[in-house]
Amino acid sequence: MDRNRFSAIAHQNHTFYNPINPTKIDKVIELLELTGNDKVIDIGAGKGEILLRIIERYRSKCIAIEKYSDFTEQLQVNAKNRGLLKNIEIITEDAKVAINTINEQFDVAICIGSTHALGGLHETLGMLRKCVKKGGYILIGEGYWKQQPSKEYLEALGGAEESELRSHFENVMVGEKLGLIPLWSYTTNDDEWDEYEWLYAMSIENYCYEHPDDPDRDAMLQKIRKWRSTYLKWGRDTLGFGIYLFRNM
Repeated sequence: MDRNRFSAIAHQNHTFYNPINPTKIDKVIELLELTGNDKVIDIGAGKGEILLRIIERYRSKCIAIEKYSDFTEQLQVNAKNRGLLKNIEIITEDAKVAINTINEQFDVAICIGSTHALGGLHETLGMLRKCVKKGGYILIGEGYWKQQPSKEYLEALGGAEESELRSHFENVMVGEKLGLIPLWSYTTNDDEWDEYEWLYAMSIENYCYEHPDDPDRDAMLQKIRKWRSTYLKWGRDTLGFGIYLFRNM
C-alpha cells in the first residue's frame, strides 16, 4: 500500500492537511501584511491551499515545493481554476534537494506539518532562516506533546520516540534560540482535532465502501481502524498541533 496514496484519499475532503481551523490560518495570513512584490515559499505544500489564499489576498509570487506528484497535479488544477496559476511556481521534488537549488531570498517561508522533510523542527527553522530576508517571516506547523506520551501510545504509533516531539513551549524556544522572534501561535482545540481525525477516517471508510475491489482495501481499513482507535484511546489527550509565526532577525 502506497503511503502517499493513502494520505491523499484520507485528506481528499480536508481544506488543509493539518487540524488547525481555517479561520486561524486566515488570521495568520492577515498578519503577514504582504504585497504583490513579496515572495513566498512553502515546503511540503500539499495541494497548496495556504499559498492560494496568500495569492488571493496579496497577489504575491509563490513557490510550492511538494514531493508527491499527485498533490502538485491537484495544486496546479486548483490554481488554474482560481485564476492564480501565473503567481505560483510548482516544484515536484524532494524538499532538501529543491531548497538547495533555490538561490533567492524570500519574504515568507512556510513549512506546516512537513518539518520531517528537512530533518526536524530545529533543522527546518535553521534552513528557512537562511533563505528569508531580515525582517521576513517564518511560519511553521509542528506537533507537540500535551502530556508525556505513554509507552503504549508510542508503540501504537509504530515505535515512535518521545524525543521526536517537544512541548508547545519548547517549540517556541527552538525558534528563539536560533535568533527568531516569536510573534503569534495557534494550537488545535479538541473540536478541531475531532473534525480532522473523524474526516480523515471517514474518507478512508467511504472510499473502501465505494471501491470494494481495490487491492489495498483490506490494508487501508486495517490501518485506519487502528489509527482511529489509537487517536481515541491516547492521541486526543496527548498529541497537540500548533502553528508558529516567527520574524527573522
